[in-house]
Amino acid sequence: MEPTALDAATLEKLISAASAAPSFHNTQPWRYRLDPETATLELRVRPDRALREMDPTGRALHISIGAALFNLRVAVAHFGWRPVVRLLPRYDQPEVLASVRLAGPAHERTTHGRDLPDLYESVWHRHSSRFPFDGRALPAELLASLADAAYEEDAVLRVPGPAETRRLLRITAEGEWRTTNDRIRRAESRAWIREEGREGLPSSALGPQDAGGHIPVRDFSALSPRHHRAVATFESSPTIAVLSTARDDRSDWLRAGQALEHVLLVATAHSLRASLLHQALEWPDLRWALRDAETGPSHVQMLMRLGYGPAGPETPRRETREVLESGVTA
Repeated sequence: MEPTALDAATLEKLISAASAAPSFHNTQPWRYRLDPETATLELRVRPDRALREMDPTGRALHISIGAALFNLRVAVAHFGWRPVVRLLPRYDQPEVLASVRLAGPAHERTTHGRDLPDLYESVWHRHSSRFPFDGRALPAELLASLADAAYEEDAVLRVPGPAETRRLLRITAEGEWRTTNDRIRRAESRAWIREEGREGLPSSALGPQDAGGHIPVRDFSALSPRHHRAVATFESSPTIAVLSTARDDRSDWLRAGQALEHVLLVATAHSLRASLLHQALEWPDLRWALRDAETGPSHVQMLMRLGYGPAGPETPRRETREVLESGVTA
């Protein structure tokens, strides 16, 4: 496939695809800058969109931008280029978390020698679903495909058995209880519930509480009476997937974000829904407790609830003009 010309319309599609990625509380902590001379797009962080109480190290922020990076890779390949990726490319500019050069034409494999399937359509259909799933078992072949997707991004995805799943959910519930009862974190969470504008979470996206108490769904409303959630019956035996990396530095967080989005897009392509359970990861002692000693040393980066059920609502995104910087990089 010959590359599409990088005109304004194509550039807007690339940025829109990247920005369709999930981000914590829909903060959308990214901005982009194009160097037209080298056909390179930089992904830069917006520090003012950091969750300073729940994510003081910026780990979750890096995961969000890693997810946007994967979407950008998918879109670049879809339009015929070969995405050449660099993580943390500017030591003198730590706000630049990644860059993607549009080389071409696209090959069947990425610059790392790994398959990059065309998941472009899934980019637009992926939405977090915080609603009950129907409890159907996931096919083993599909779970293997999700694990392969994580492996392609230097991460590991495992689906533990029932006993380990219950343990992980108990730890997640502890994280949810702590956050709900922490005044400062509660206020930070509530600040991102926004009915107007192109960021944050509208109340329609919050989802109901689990009447059976099996799944600790995050209380984004932070006990605000105005956003009181309905009660519903969730699946009694949820499928929980654990995403982890061997190391735990900034590059690994970006890899985890790419792995997360790769998994989510493959899941979407197979009509599988997902929601993220991040509460325990926001407390260092609970994050450590999520580790499974039997699988060897690793760093848990995300828990995902997977299943078949209703698609989640589309949350707002900022327009391209709001996230694309003008000018040429130095």
